Amino acid sequence: MMKKIFTLLLASMGLTTACGQQTFENADVEAFAKLTGSSDVILLDVRTEKEFNEGHIPGALNIDQAEGDFMEKAKQALAKDKTIAVYCRSGRRSANAAGRLAAEGYKCVNLLGGIIAWKEAGRETVAASKYEMDVFNTKSGKEVKIYALLHASIRMTYDGKEIEIDPVTKLGNRTTDYQAMPKADYIFVTHEHGDHFDKEAIALLTTENTKLITNKRCADMIGYGEVMANGDALTLADDLKVEAVPAYNYTEGHLQFHPKGRDNGYILTIDGLRIYIAGDTEDIPEMAELKDIDIAFLPCNQPYTMTPEQLAKAARMVKAKTVFPYHYGQTDVTSLPQELQADGIGVRIRHYE
Repeated sequence: MMKKIFTLLLASMGLTTACGQQTFENADVEAFAKLTGSSDVILLDVRTEKEFNEGHIPGALNIDQAEGDFMEKAKQALAKDKTIAVYCRSGRRSANAAGRLAAEGYKCVNLLGGIIAWKEAGRETVAASKYEMDVFNTKSGKEVKIYALLHASIRMTYDGKEIEIDPVTKLGNRTTDYQAMPKADYIFVTHEHGDHFDKEAIALLTTENTKLITNKRCADMIGYGEVMANGDALTLADDLKVEAVPAYNYTEGHLQFHPKGRDNGYILTIDGLRIYIAGDTEDIPEMAELKDIDIAFLPCNQPYTMTPEQLAKAARMVKAKTVFPYHYGQTDVTSLPQELQADGIGVRIRHYE
C-alpha cells in the first residue's frame, strides 16, 4: 500500500525514471520532504563525513558514495523493501549513488538540487551534535523528533510538547545536560535502576504542569507520579495515548534483575504513530500480542536484557517498521541491520551505548 502511495505521489509531481527503465526517481524538495518522514523511507546522505557534520537533513544516515566500501556498507544498513531517499550537495553524487543502488534492486528517490535546494526552500538542516536526531511523520503529517540522549534515555518532541523517557544525567563518562533542555510535559520511567530512574534529572525537567508516569516502585521512591501497571492505558490528550506493557527476564539466573510484573515497557500512540519503548526485558511472549508498531526501541545487553539474537527475534515478533537497538552498552549490534533486512525491518543504530 505504501509503495502505491509513493508511486502516486511521485507521478503527481511529474517525476521520471531514466530511459523508461527501472532505475531511480527524481524528486523536487516538496515531494522529497513528503517522503522522508515516513518509517517506510530511509534517508541517505552520500556526501563526505565532513560535509555531513557541517549540516544535514534531520534523521539522515551518512555513507560516502566515493568510498570504496560504499556498496558494502549500504547493503548492511539499507533494507530493500524500504524506499531510499538519497541526497548530496547538488544532486550529482546522489544521482550516481541512486543508480548504483537501483542496480542492486533498491527503490531510490534522488533529491534534485541536493541540500542546496533544500536550504533554499527554507527546509531544516542540523549540524552534527552530541545528540543524534531522527524525524518521523504522524498520520496527519506532523513531525515527531526523536533524540538519542544516553543509553536508555530518549527525548521526543511533538507539536510543541516535550516527552522524556528514562532521563538520567550521568552514566560512566557520559552526561546529559537536562538543565539546558526545555522542561518536560511528560516524563515516562520504566523502572527503578539507576540507568533509568534519576531523581535529579526528573527534578531538572519538572514544572508544576509536568506529568510523571511510572511504575509503582518508582512512584513510591520519589513520592509522586501517575502509577501504571502492566496492561493499563491512559489517554493523556486527544492525540497522545500510552499503554504500559510487560518488561521482564525469563532466563534462569537472570530473574532477579527484572522480575515479572514489576517494570513497565510503554507504547506511545502519538497522532496515530505507535512507538514501543521496551524497557529492560528479554524477548518475552507478550511481544507477539503487540499490534501496529511503527517504531520499536529494543534493549540489547546480557545478562540484563537481550542478546542480538534475542533482539532480532523480538523485532520479528513486534513487526516494527523501524527498530532502534538501545541500552546496548558494549554489545556489538552492527550485525542487526543485515540480519533483519530480509524481514523488511529497518534498523537505525544510534549512540545508545
